[in-house]
Amino acid sequence: MTPSMRPALHGLPLLCLLLLAACQPQAPAAWSGYVEGDYVYVAAPVAGTLTRLAVTQGQTVGAGAPLFQLDDVAARAARAQADAQVQAARAQAANGQTGLRAPQIAVSRAQLAQAHAAATLADAELLRQRSLVTQGFISQSQLDNAATAARQAHDKVSELEAALKTAEQPTARPAELAAAQANTVAAQEAQTQAAWREQQARQSAPAAGLIADTFFREGEYVPAGQPVVSLLPPDHRKARFYVPEAEVGRLQLGQAVSLGCDGCGAPIPARISRIAPQAEYTPPVIYSNSQRSKLVFLVEALPGPADALKLHPGQPLDVRPVAGASR
Repeated sequence: MTPSMRPALHGLPLLCLLLLAACQPQAPAAWSGYVEGDYVYVAAPVAGTLTRLAVTQGQTVGAGAPLFQLDDVAARAARAQADAQVQAARAQAANGQTGLRAPQIAVSRAQLAQAHAAATLADAELLRQRSLVTQGFISQSQLDNAATAARQAHDKVSELEAALKTAEQPTARPAELAAAQANTVAAQEAQTQAAWREQQARQSAPAAGLIADTFFREGEYVPAGQPVVSLLPPDHRKARFYVPEAEVGRLQLGQAVSLGCDGCGAPIPARISRIAPQAEYTPPVIYSNSQRSKLVFLVEALPGPADALKLHPGQPLDVRPVAGASR
């Protein structure tokens, strides 16, 4: 062996080791991602002051558990008024069938009394709306609506006063009976609407879950449709991760993956529930030396309900495909 061949022979073992390492199977790729929660925002379709907040942040509630209640004084008054209107309409319809004049006059007087009560309620509501406008809680248009309602209520009083004066005059019985029946139907519809508004002032949990946040305190005014509580059901937690364009073609809906996170212990099984149809650029919050491609696809995976409780929104994840798993 010549001296010139010795350096080459000394490098031969190192070259063999490098070739052997290249032949070893590599661990499956891992994709960086995070946990996201699909929150349920619970709101009331009616406005009012928050009188009771029955839950706190971090509390776990069951389906149907009470969440909050708004001031329902006006709603209960409207419900009582609607109940009285139904009774009056039914009495008027029954009286039209019997043809008795005295009960008709009594009905007219009852309707007039109800109209006075409605006008008083409308005036009180107008005063309340003026106070809310001054405090900046509602708009001028809402105050104008309240003023219009008050004028209409007083016009109704004048109308029924005139009707009471003519109650003793002879009328066409078939037409009177048809009008009484129509008034009964209208009163029943108003009763249903008033009952619905009274019920909507109290909201319960649509599903079991974690109270993620509360947005108002007791005593604050809540506009209609404004969320008061956000709820996170167990099955509303999912993994979101980004797969390079070169690898997304090997994925399919329903495919099994495993989720790894700090403190989670054993990998959490999940299945792919969504593959975005369009590519996007790698988000700046995703840092991974193993993912150098700029063009990625957003993929989502759902764990089982029990495993989902181990995950927290915003938590970083390492997602790996399950070898040999299929749909």
